[in-house]
Amino acid sequence: MSRDYFGLRIPFLDHIGLVPGEMGNGRVTASLPLAREITNSRGEAQGGALMTALDFAMSAAVRSAHPDSTGAATIDMNTSFLAPAVMDLVIEARCVKAGRSITFCEGEIRDVKGELVARATGTFKIIRKQGQ
Repeated sequence: MSRDYFGLRIPFLDHIGLVPGEMGNGRVTASLPLAREITNSRGEAQGGALMTALDFAMSAAVRSAHPDSTGAATIDMNTSFLAPAVMDLVIEARCVKAGRSITFCEGEIRDVKGELVARATGTFKIIRKQGQ
């Protein structure tokens, strides 16, 4: 099943099962059902899948803060894992400071019971059409 990720087709996000939520004013929500394909040997969501979800959500938040942009490229991302992810997850991201060419974001993942699972900060380069 191919989803529309806020105007984009991203096959890898389809593969891990990420579901886009809402996007606007530098904020994004998404969800990640806990599927066997994204778990580790302990049955917990694998860290790379969590980082992917956070990276996507933060870069989408950048795009929503800069509607004239064509995308956002991750410059730096720092992720802390706080608890094992053993159930469906909710991702929220927001822009902390949006500059003309660089934007700083933060994101977090909570399980559906509200427990904080992972937290990230990221720095993103805004990609614009040539001439902008």
